[in-house]
Amino acid sequence: MRNLSEFQAPVDFLLTDIDDTLTDEGRLHGAAYEALWSLHAAGVKVVPITGRPAGWCEMIARMWPVAGVVGENGGFWFRHHQQKMRRDYFLDPKTIAENRRKLDALAQEIPKKVPGSAIASDQFCRQMDLAIDFCEDVPALPANEVQKIVRLFEEAGAQAKVSSIHVNGWFGTYDKLTMTLRFLESQFGLTADDARKKCAFSGDSPNDEPMFQFFPNSFGVANISDFASSLKHPPRFAADRRGGEGFVQIAKRLLETRSCPF
Repeated sequence: MRNLSEFQAPVDFLLTDIDDTLTDEGRLHGAAYEALWSLHAAGVKVVPITGRPAGWCEMIARMWPVAGVVGENGGFWFRHHQQKMRRDYFLDPKTIAENRRKLDALAQEIPKKVPGSAIASDQFCRQMDLAIDFCEDVPALPANEVQKIVRLFEEAGAQAKVSSIHVNGWFGTYDKLTMTLRFLESQFGLTADDARKKCAFSGDSPNDEPMFQFFPNSFGVANISDFASSLKHPPRFAADRRGGEGFVQIAKRLLETRSCPF
Protein backbone atom coordinates (compact mmCIF):
# COMPACT_ATOMS: atom_id res chain seq x y z
CA MET A 1 0.00 0.00 0.00
CA ARG A 2 1.30 3.39 -0.98
CA ASN A 3 1.12 6.57 1.07
CA LEU A 4 -1.96 8.67 0.51
CA SER A 5 0.21 11.64 -0.52
CA GLU A 6 1.18 9.77 -3.71
CA PHE A 7 -2.38 9.78 -5.04
CA GLN A 8 -2.75 12.21 -7.95
CA ALA A 9 -5.78 11.40 -10.13
CA PRO A 10 -8.92 13.56 -9.81
CA VAL A 11 -12.14 11.53 -9.50
CA ASP A 12 -15.84 12.34 -9.80
CA PHE A 13 -17.20 9.72 -7.38
CA LEU A 14 -16.10 8.52 -3.96
CA LEU A 15 -17.59 5.18 -3.03
CA THR A 16 -17.08 4.49 0.66
CA ASP A 17 -17.69 1.96 3.37
CA ILE A 18 -19.26 3.34 6.56
CA ASP A 19 -18.39 1.37 9.72
CA ASP A 20 -14.83 2.06 10.88
CA THR A 21 -14.17 3.94 7.64
CA LEU A 22 -16.42 6.95 8.23
CA THR A 23 -16.98 6.19 11.91
CA ASP A 24 -14.86 5.86 15.03
CA GLU A 25 -16.01 3.29 17.60
CA GLY A 26 -19.51 3.37 16.15
CA ARG A 27 -19.91 7.16 16.00
CA LEU A 28 -19.95 9.49 13.01
CA HIS A 29 -18.02 12.50 14.27
CA GLY A 30 -18.32 16.04 13.00
CA ALA A 31 -15.09 16.13 11.00
CA ALA A 32 -16.02 13.10 8.91
CA TYR A 33 -19.54 14.42 8.30
CA GLU A 34 -18.10 17.81 7.34
CA ALA A 35 -15.80 16.01 4.89
CA LEU A 36 -18.87 14.50 3.20
CA TRP A 37 -20.36 17.96 2.77
CA SER A 38 -17.06 19.36 1.46
CA LEU A 39 -16.87 16.64 -1.17
CA HIS A 40 -20.51 17.28 -2.09
CA ALA A 41 -19.87 21.01 -2.42
CA ALA A 42 -16.88 20.33 -4.68
CA GLY A 43 -18.97 18.18 -7.02
CA VAL A 44 -17.68 14.80 -5.89
CA LYS A 45 -20.59 12.37 -5.74
CA VAL A 46 -20.32 10.28 -2.56
CA VAL A 47 -21.98 6.85 -2.48
CA PRO A 48 -21.82 4.78 0.73
CA ILE A 49 -21.32 1.07 -0.01
CA THR A 50 -22.21 -0.69 3.20
CA GLY A 51 -23.30 -3.85 4.94
CA ARG A 52 -25.78 -1.83 6.99
CA PRO A 53 -29.51 -2.50 6.65
CA ALA A 54 -32.29 -1.13 4.50
CA GLY A 55 -33.68 0.95 7.38
CA TRP A 56 -30.40 2.80 7.78
CA CYS A 57 -30.00 3.20 4.01
CA GLU A 58 -33.40 4.87 3.71
CA MET A 59 -32.28 7.56 6.13
CA ILE A 60 -28.80 7.90 4.63
CA ALA A 61 -30.16 8.30 1.09
CA ARG A 62 -32.58 10.99 2.26
CA MET A 63 -30.53 12.97 4.76
CA TRP A 64 -26.83 12.68 4.02
CA PRO A 65 -25.08 14.62 1.22
CA VAL A 66 -24.82 11.50 -0.95
CA ALA A 67 -25.76 10.52 -4.50
CA GLY A 68 -27.18 7.17 -3.40
CA VAL A 69 -26.33 4.21 -1.18
CA VAL A 70 -25.68 0.51 -1.79
CA GLY A 71 -26.75 -1.53 1.24
CA GLU A 72 -26.66 -4.98 2.80
CA ASN A 73 -23.46 -5.84 0.93
CA GLY A 74 -24.99 -5.28 -2.49
CA GLY A 75 -28.54 -6.48 -1.97
CA PHE A 76 -29.98 -3.18 -3.21
CA TRP A 77 -29.37 0.47 -3.95
CA PHE A 78 -31.46 3.46 -2.83
CA ARG A 79 -31.28 6.96 -4.27
CA HIS A 80 -33.28 10.02 -3.23
CA HIS A 81 -33.28 12.29 -6.27
CA GLN A 82 -35.60 15.11 -7.35
CA GLN A 83 -37.80 14.51 -4.28
CA LYS A 84 -38.32 10.86 -5.16
CA MET A 85 -36.91 7.71 -3.57
CA ARG A 86 -35.69 5.22 -6.13
CA ARG A 87 -34.89 1.63 -5.16
CA ASP A 88 -33.48 -1.38 -6.97
CA TYR A 89 -33.13 -4.86 -5.46
CA PHE A 90 -30.83 -7.52 -6.86
CA LEU A 91 -33.43 -10.25 -6.29
CA ASP A 92 -37.18 -10.46 -6.92
CA PRO A 93 -39.66 -10.35 -3.98
CA LYS A 94 -40.44 -14.08 -4.12
CA THR A 95 -36.77 -15.04 -3.92
CA ILE A 96 -36.17 -12.54 -1.12
CA ALA A 97 -39.00 -14.14 0.90
CA GLU A 98 -37.65 -17.65 0.26
CA ASN A 99 -34.18 -16.60 1.32
CA ARG A 100 -35.53 -14.97 4.47
CA ARG A 101 -36.95 -18.29 5.65
CA LYS A 102 -33.52 -19.90 5.26
CA LEU A 103 -31.81 -17.00 7.00
CA ASP A 104 -34.29 -17.16 9.87
CA ALA A 105 -33.29 -20.79 10.42
CA LEU A 106 -29.62 -19.79 10.49
CA ALA A 107 -30.47 -17.02 12.96
CA GLN A 108 -31.60 -19.74 15.37
CA GLU A 109 -28.65 -22.03 14.67
CA ILE A 110 -25.55 -19.84 14.57
CA PRO A 111 -25.73 -18.17 18.03
CA LYS A 112 -26.24 -21.61 19.59
CA LYS A 113 -23.19 -23.04 17.83
CA VAL A 114 -21.00 -19.97 18.39
CA PRO A 115 -21.48 -18.89 22.03
CA GLY A 116 -20.84 -15.20 22.52
CA SER A 117 -22.11 -14.23 19.10
CA ALA A 118 -25.49 -12.56 18.71
CA ILE A 119 -27.96 -11.41 16.10
CA ALA A 120 -26.98 -7.84 15.19
CA SER A 121 -29.10 -5.17 16.81
CA ASP A 122 -29.99 -3.72 13.41
CA GLN A 123 -31.33 -7.03 12.07
CA PHE A 124 -34.95 -5.91 12.49
CA CYS A 125 -34.57 -3.46 9.58
CA ARG A 126 -32.72 -5.81 7.21
CA GLN A 127 -34.36 -7.15 4.07
CA MET A 128 -31.74 -9.26 2.30
CA ASP A 129 -29.26 -10.72 4.77
CA LEU A 130 -28.49 -11.93 8.27
CA ALA A 131 -25.92 -10.08 10.37
CA ILE A 132 -24.16 -11.88 13.22
CA ASP A 133 -22.51 -9.57 15.71
CA PHE A 134 -19.06 -10.58 16.91
CA CYS A 135 -17.83 -7.32 18.46
CA GLU A 136 -20.25 -4.40 18.08
CA ASP A 137 -22.55 -5.02 21.06
CA VAL A 138 -20.88 -8.18 22.39
CA PRO A 139 -17.35 -8.79 23.71
CA ALA A 140 -15.03 -9.38 20.76
CA LEU A 141 -14.81 -13.00 19.66
CA PRO A 142 -11.46 -14.56 18.68
CA ALA A 143 -10.71 -14.92 14.98
CA ASN A 144 -11.31 -18.68 14.94
CA GLU A 145 -14.87 -18.19 16.25
CA VAL A 146 -15.52 -15.52 13.61
CA GLN A 147 -14.39 -17.99 10.96
CA LYS A 148 -16.71 -20.60 12.44
CA ILE A 149 -19.62 -18.24 11.78
CA VAL A 150 -18.43 -17.89 8.19
CA ARG A 151 -18.27 -21.68 7.79
CA LEU A 152 -21.80 -22.14 9.13
CA PHE A 153 -23.13 -19.72 6.53
CA GLU A 154 -21.16 -21.36 3.74
CA GLU A 155 -22.20 -24.88 4.75
CA ALA A 156 -25.81 -23.73 4.33
CA GLY A 157 -25.04 -22.51 0.82
CA ALA A 158 -24.91 -18.81 1.70
CA GLN A 159 -22.27 -16.22 0.98
CA ALA A 160 -20.55 -14.76 4.04
CA LYS A 161 -18.38 -11.67 4.41
CA VAL A 162 -16.57 -10.39 7.49
CA SER A 163 -16.82 -6.69 8.27
CA SER A 164 -15.16 -4.95 11.19
CA ILE A 165 -18.15 -5.76 13.44
CA HIS A 166 -20.41 -8.39 11.82
CA VAL A 167 -20.40 -11.48 9.69
CA ASN A 168 -23.04 -10.88 7.03
CA GLY A 169 -24.59 -13.86 5.27
CA TRP A 170 -26.95 -13.97 2.31
CA PHE A 171 -28.21 -16.15 -0.51
CA GLY A 172 -27.46 -14.81 -3.97
CA THR A 173 -24.60 -14.13 -6.36
CA TYR A 174 -24.25 -10.44 -5.61
CA ASP A 175 -21.70 -8.50 -3.58
CA LYS A 176 -20.80 -4.86 -3.01
CA LEU A 177 -19.16 -4.56 -6.42
CA THR A 178 -21.89 -6.08 -8.57
CA MET A 179 -24.59 -3.76 -7.22
CA THR A 180 -22.29 -0.74 -7.23
CA LEU A 181 -21.65 -1.19 -10.96
CA ARG A 182 -25.36 -1.71 -11.59
CA PHE A 183 -26.16 1.49 -9.69
CA LEU A 184 -23.52 3.56 -11.52
CA GLU A 185 -24.70 2.37 -14.93
CA SER A 186 -28.40 2.80 -14.15
CA GLN A 187 -28.21 6.24 -12.55
CA PHE A 188 -25.14 7.84 -14.15
CA GLY A 189 -24.58 5.93 -17.38
CA LEU A 190 -21.14 4.70 -16.37
CA THR A 191 -19.74 1.53 -17.89
CA ALA A 192 -17.46 -0.64 -15.80
CA ASP A 193 -14.45 0.92 -17.56
CA ASP A 194 -15.83 4.42 -16.88
CA ALA A 195 -16.26 3.52 -13.21
CA ARG A 196 -12.64 2.39 -12.86
CA LYS A 197 -11.48 5.75 -14.21
CA LYS A 198 -13.95 8.11 -12.53
CA CYS A 199 -14.46 6.50 -9.11
CA ALA A 200 -12.42 5.96 -5.98
CA PHE A 201 -13.26 3.64 -3.10
CA SER A 202 -12.40 3.83 0.61
CA GLY A 203 -12.80 0.98 3.08
CA ASP A 204 -11.36 -0.83 6.06
CA SER A 205 -12.09 -4.57 6.12
CA PRO A 206 -12.19 -7.89 4.20
CA ASN A 207 -15.72 -7.42 2.87
CA ASP A 208 -14.34 -4.46 0.89
CA GLU A 209 -11.91 -6.65 -1.09
CA PRO A 210 -14.01 -6.85 -4.29
CA MET A 211 -13.96 -3.05 -4.36
CA PHE A 212 -10.24 -2.79 -3.57
CA GLN A 213 -9.50 -5.26 -6.35
CA PHE A 214 -11.66 -3.59 -9.01
CA PHE A 215 -10.94 0.11 -8.47
CA PRO A 216 -7.37 1.30 -9.13
CA ASN A 217 -8.15 4.40 -7.04
CA SER A 218 -8.70 2.50 -3.78
CA PHE A 219 -7.97 3.72 -0.25
CA GLY A 220 -7.80 2.13 3.14
CA VAL A 221 -8.03 3.94 6.44
CA ALA A 222 -5.20 2.93 8.77
CA ASN A 223 -7.19 0.17 10.49
CA ILE A 224 -7.04 -1.84 7.26
CA SER A 225 -3.69 -2.98 8.68
CA ASP A 226 -5.64 -5.03 11.25
CA PHE A 227 -6.55 -7.38 8.39
CA ALA A 228 -3.31 -7.18 6.40
CA SER A 229 -2.48 -10.88 6.77
CA SER A 230 -5.87 -12.00 5.41
CA LEU A 231 -6.23 -9.58 2.48
CA LYS A 232 -5.47 -10.93 -0.97
CA HIS A 233 -6.38 -7.61 -2.54
CA PRO A 234 -5.45 -4.65 -0.30
CA PRO A 235 -6.18 -1.05 -1.26
CA ARG A 236 -3.59 0.75 -3.36
CA PHE A 237 -3.28 3.72 -1.00
CA ALA A 238 -3.59 4.02 2.77
CA ALA A 239 -4.23 6.87 5.20
CA ASP A 240 -2.12 6.95 8.36
CA ARG A 241 -5.11 7.54 10.66
CA ARG A 242 -7.88 5.18 11.59
CA GLY A 243 -11.60 5.37 10.91
CA GLY A 244 -13.22 8.74 10.41
CA GLU A 245 -9.95 10.59 10.90
CA GLY A 246 -8.47 8.58 8.06
CA PHE A 247 -11.52 9.32 5.93
CA VAL A 248 -10.96 13.04 6.49
CA GLN A 249 -7.40 12.61 5.20
CA ILE A 250 -8.69 10.81 2.11
CA ALA A 251 -11.31 13.50 1.48
CA LYS A 252 -8.71 16.25 1.78
CA ARG A 253 -6.44 14.48 -0.69
CA LEU A 254 -9.29 14.07 -3.19
CA LEU A 255 -10.12 17.76 -2.88
CA GLU A 256 -6.46 18.68 -3.35
CA THR A 257 -6.40 16.80 -6.65
CA ARG A 258 -9.36 18.97 -7.72
CA SER A 259 -7.73 22.14 -6.32
CA CYS A 260 -10.64 22.62 -3.94
CA PRO A 261 -10.22 23.96 -0.38
CA PHE A 262 -11.50 21.78 2.47
